[in-house]
Amino acid sequence: MNNYFKKYVSNTLAGSSNQSYFMSDNTEQLGRVFYKAYAGGKYEYSFMFSNVIDSTFADGSYCKVNKVCANWTINSASVMVVKGDTADLSCCDYVSNTQLTFNKKTQKDIISGEIFFSDSVTIECEKNDYLCLEISFTGTEIPYFEEIIVPTFRLIGGKWVETKQTPLACMVGCMRQVEKKIGFLGDSITEGIGVEMNSYAHWNAKIAEAVGEKYSYWNLGIGFARASDAASNGSWLNKAKQMDAVTICLGVNDLGSGYSATEIKCNLETIVRILQDNKIRTILFTVPPFDYDEKTKEKWQSINSFILNDLSKITEVYDVVAIWGDKAPKKEHAIYGGHPNEEGCLKLSLDFIEKIKL
Repeated sequence: MNNYFKKYVSNTLAGSSNQSYFMSDNTEQLGRVFYKAYAGGKYEYSFMFSNVIDSTFADGSYCKVNKVCANWTINSASVMVVKGDTADLSCCDYVSNTQLTFNKKTQKDIISGEIFFSDSVTIECEKNDYLCLEISFTGTEIPYFEEIIVPTFRLIGGKWVETKQTPLACMVGCMRQVEKKIGFLGDSITEGIGVEMNSYAHWNAKIAEAVGEKYSYWNLGIGFARASDAASNGSWLNKAKQMDAVTICLGVNDLGSGYSATEIKCNLETIVRILQDNKIRTILFTVPPFDYDEKTKEKWQSINSFILNDLSKITEVYDVVAIWGDKAPKKEHAIYGGHPNEEGCLKLSLDFIEKIKL
């Protein structure tokens, strides 16, 4: 796995993790996921896939972090290049269509818990063109991203129908030379929920566009994700370990799930120390405002005080509350929404770039 990351870097700013799984009837299905390319050009690509769930979904009653999904099969897969100005992706015309193989075979039988990669292929596209991953698959328990905010379709009754329930690549790997690999680890706020679907207007996308193509960027944000999920040191955090620098924005869902302030503090410190033990630069965000009730507000204040006064001694810290929170004494009030809108994302990105040199 580490050899893969020595060659390939992420070439999309879209979040693309396994959030949950859906049940299928073991008949052949055809799905499409559309990622926008961050850097244009002609490069070798390899797509990373995982049969492990990265984080806890919703209240955890259906799907928990590190669940391994059952065996399933990719019958065939390909990548189409679709122009970025295409109006209707459900009936798109593609510029090129490249067959993917796995160990030189078009079919891939995936075992429980497997992490695997497609063979290298050459793809040429322009910046913001869509890389459409099309997968024909068979199985009963298929990993997917319920809260993905890029276009996803399945062929149902002869028509392309929008649905989240289709498998995806966890990384659009591109053999591109970069100075540093930047990862954004977080929950739905990092993934980009709060801005328009397929807009790429979330805060870390704004940072990536401003800082530029000298670096690569991997959006590891997942809706409902908790600090406890990352601290479990499973497949999700292992992705972050492949980066040179990682921002960490977690804690909102832990507060909403009833974790104590002590537990959340411990989990945030654990994440920082694990990444630093792997020689990765860490930039820990304070826990964002989210219109907390009085009891939760007290825990939130205690956690952020710990981040600013204690964890700041072992890691760089960035205070998101100063941008997204209201004025005292109502700092817990999220002035751009609990899931920050485009205005809030832009303001944070400008402030971050001014204060943090990636």
